[in-house]
Amino acid sequence: MSRNQKNMPRIVGVDLFCGVGGLTHGLVRGGIQVAAGIDIDPSCKFPFEANNSASFIECDVGKLKADDIAPFYEGADFTLLAGCAPCQPFSTYSRSGRNSEYESQWPLVSSFGRLVKKVKPDLVTMENVPQLADHPVFQQFLKSLSGYKKWWQVVECSSIGIPQTRKRLVLLASRLGSDGLELSQDQVRTMTVRETIGSLPPIKAGERDPQDELHTASSLSPLNLSRIRVSRPGGTWRDWPEELQASCHRKDTGATYPSVYGRMEWDRPAPTITTQCFGYGNGRFGHPEQDRAISLREAAMLQTFPESYAFAPPGAPIKFNKMGRLIGNAVPVRLGEVIARSLVGHVQAHVH
Repeated sequence: MSRNQKNMPRIVGVDLFCGVGGLTHGLVRGGIQVAAGIDIDPSCKFPFEANNSASFIECDVGKLKADDIAPFYEGADFTLLAGCAPCQPFSTYSRSGRNSEYESQWPLVSSFGRLVKKVKPDLVTMENVPQLADHPVFQQFLKSLSGYKKWWQVVECSSIGIPQTRKRLVLLASRLGSDGLELSQDQVRTMTVRETIGSLPPIKAGERDPQDELHTASSLSPLNLSRIRVSRPGGTWRDWPEELQASCHRKDTGATYPSVYGRMEWDRPAPTITTQCFGYGNGRFGHPEQDRAISLREAAMLQTFPESYAFAPPGAPIKFNKMGRLIGNAVPVRLGEVIARSLVGHVQAHVH
């Protein structure tokens, strides 16, 4: 260990709404120790603990108390409260006005703010959908950060080394001051689909790699197999012969949705990886070359999880809907790493 590493302040974090551990894994890579992850979903426990040296606490964050969090900060020089409160109603795929589902998600962000006020961590970071910034719940969250210097911005993930076009709202807050309180966005080369998943062994639709249970692709109907065979990378269903086009797409109401049934392009970033990314008809999720949708492992790697990241115990059944949800809802590991390096640099600017 170098002298600088020995003298580096010990930042300890707790990850609210931790999911399978994407944010935690990235924070650790960037120099922050994460002591615990908290999530209400028990299916997150195995992947979180199997890949991270942190405890998984199955708990509703809305019922969490400051006293539940405080013990995890023992021995820390600086404390961090981090999280991505689920806000699905803000997504452009699911938002349809202020309905009851929309309103029901507000307490998740409010609970994060309540814990900030009670715990009083030195540092706070939140990652979420860009639309959150336009809603009153975000302004309420900012009020919970009274006494903190704050920075937030919508970040295009492909600009920080993540191989997908994914926009996210990133917030950093600190009690230490404002020096260096921003996301480090050094010029990095755009990562492509080829660089990320091109080395994985080929598989067919409906097949699984015997060496990696997560490298499994969903089955295709005979019709969709015919469709993907005539699909070109970056193209749309409009490229198909008319006999392969769905009747709904030929109507005026369907003709404006060309982004389904598409293939990715090898030498560009992937589209946003969603919870339904394993389905060829759910977006531009066709493999650039093979006649299938991307596998679950490929989706995870496009979310910048390491190829070795375990999402289920050995031999456990792999369910596409469940795994797609866990992978698509995750914070990209690389984003967590960039956040951590930014916060570490900020802390160092204030202690030296």
